[in-house]
Amino acid sequence: EVLQTTLLKKSNATAAQLKSLIEKGILQAEKRATDRIKSLPKDVTINFDLSQAQQMAYEAITAALQDKNVCLLHGVTASGKTQIYVKLIERYMQQGKQVLYMLPEIALTSQIIRRLQVHFGGNIAIYHSKFNPNERVEIWNKVKNGQIKVVLGARSSLLLPFQNLGLIVVDEEHDASYKQQDPAPRYHARDAAVYYAGLFNAKVVLGSATPSIESYYNCDQKKYGLVTLTERFGNVDLPVIDLVDLKKIPSKDKSKIALSPQMLAAIALSLSQQKQIILFQNRRGYSPYMICNNCGWIPQCQHCDVTLTYHKAKNKLSCHYCGTTYPVLHTCAACGSNNFIQKNFGTEKLEELVAEQFTNAKVARMDYDTVKGKNDHDTLIKLFEQQRIDILVGTQMVVKGLDFEHVNLVGIIDGDGILNFTDFRVNERAFQLMEQVSGRAGRKDGKGNVLIQVSNVQHPVLKFVTAHNYLALYNFELTARKAYQYPPFYRIIQLTFKHKDSYVAEETANIMLKGLQANFKAYLNGPAQPPVDRIRNQYLWEILIKLPKDAGIINQCKREIQQQIAIIKSEKRYSSVSIVIDVDPV
Repeated sequence: EVLQTTLLKKSNATAAQLKSLIEKGILQAEKRATDRIKSLPKDVTINFDLSQAQQMAYEAITAALQDKNVCLLHGVTASGKTQIYVKLIERYMQQGKQVLYMLPEIALTSQIIRRLQVHFGGNIAIYHSKFNPNERVEIWNKVKNGQIKVVLGARSSLLLPFQNLGLIVVDEEHDASYKQQDPAPRYHARDAAVYYAGLFNAKVVLGSATPSIESYYNCDQKKYGLVTLTERFGNVDLPVIDLVDLKKIPSKDKSKIALSPQMLAAIALSLSQQKQIILFQNRRGYSPYMICNNCGWIPQCQHCDVTLTYHKAKNKLSCHYCGTTYPVLHTCAACGSNNFIQKNFGTEKLEELVAEQFTNAKVARMDYDTVKGKNDHDTLIKLFEQQRIDILVGTQMVVKGLDFEHVNLVGIIDGDGILNFTDFRVNERAFQLMEQVSGRAGRKDGKGNVLIQVSNVQHPVLKFVTAHNYLALYNFELTARKAYQYPPFYRIIQLTFKHKDSYVAEETANIMLKGLQANFKAYLNGPAQPPVDRIRNQYLWEILIKLPKDAGIINQCKREIQQQIAIIKSEKRYSSVSIVIDVDPV
């Protein structure tokens, strides 16, 4: 027996020649159904026995789900939340139920996938967008027929035809990747999971080391159950987090500081101890922008109101909004000078700098430029697990579900870049990102260290991060959110108006504003342009509506928005304006 593809390749025959041999009876063809779902070696074993703390948490969750439909598991990094999920899944499988285990970016969580596949074998299926249509159809049918008991998937897995759903686990429930942005429908998979579970009379377990403010508030209001895991598995200590004050580093040009003396010394020490290092920089590419040293002109995308990022390996300038690439410029379009300099740094340049400083170390990079194929991420993770990589440089990918026992140092290279965003969730997001990145260090022996390079060491979020104090951040944020009418106290509807003519987009926004003022004047903000006000040749204007958590008011507002859109679209001048409605934007 031989596969048709293998036979054609080795014999250099054509499909027509093969068909002729089959018709003459010289060869016999047989079609077989094959399972496209990858399996793992049978000799791999993983211990899912619970510690005393985990067992107590497991029992507390099962008790909470007797009274509540949703329970939040707030467990510090490396506390072993996955083991608890496994026991919960087993419990519902024994009841003959199906289980959905959701992760924010399934393609980036190969370690968890391997562990669960080993434990559950053929009862589990993986479902995400990187699978081809045939693979997805196969899983769809097996879920519908009840052949698959456990699905591990991203947000789209909610749409699978479950027949007997008993439990949904939403791991890393705080992650913004759960929100579908474009195209519509713009749903939040975590919130949709809570609603969907209600249709089946199923239960939901949310899990995170850094819960969303909204989910924790629901626990405060007794809407959700709450279970906490305050210690790491094996009583391992949380990493020690230190701040590196960049203002104290003597330099003629502060923007050139990528690796401080403290960071370099810490990396050298870890390498001497045969340990591994993760360096986090939340910006890919080589240099975020190039600037003419003569007149200050900066190359921008022709289609978006953003600067172009230089990618050295491709020798291209790239727009990270629309994806357009341009040749590297050597002559300034404004003054004709050829004196360009590169400003700041991304992961590509950081990788280069680290390799230059530590010539004997094996350095690799993990970002969307290096991880594109279906198995690229998994391959890189395995190399790091096998200690064939000493230093891993990466973006947020390095945060997603990684568990390495030999990492004892994590470096956050640009803390200021994380803390300085114009968004009401900036403090929450900064804490979550820093705490999650920090959690990669010292997961097995507790000897983990984290260095955060930052200019504003007095920022309040850094006080919470260095103390691993989520509750302090939560209470700090609640005060501000209530004062300025933001979630979890208010619901937000964001209306975005897009058109090739900025004036037409602005006019449309003002028409909408006037139409809503009769009943919702107190709740309207704008119109205003967002920080990036042109994307893909479309100018953007926004209206932000902050509504009290009153179902009657919210539903009335939604109806009036639809009525105003109908009126606007009836006018020829505004019929081509795209109006995007985003409820609870992230």
